[in-house]
Amino acid sequence: MDNNAAEQSIRGFCVVKKNWVMIDTVAGAKASAIIYSIAETAKANSLKPYEYFQYLLEEIPNHLDDKDRSFCEDLLP
Repeated sequence: MDNNAAEQSIRGFCVVKKNWVMIDTVAGAKASAIIYSIAETAKANSLKPYEYFQYLLEEIPNHLDDKDRSFCEDLLP
């Protein structure tokens, strides 16, 4: 077994990480990792990341009052 697919998907992130000096907090790094993970998941599932983010940002506000977070399963690609 190998993890070539995972390594290839983060290559772009690692190449430009020197340009990301504005991420100077743990919270900023965590937010960046979440966003990058969502974008790479969209690509891995043959979705366009911009359109997937747009979909998420339109759907998530509809569930802000929900106590149950099971709706997140429906948002997965």
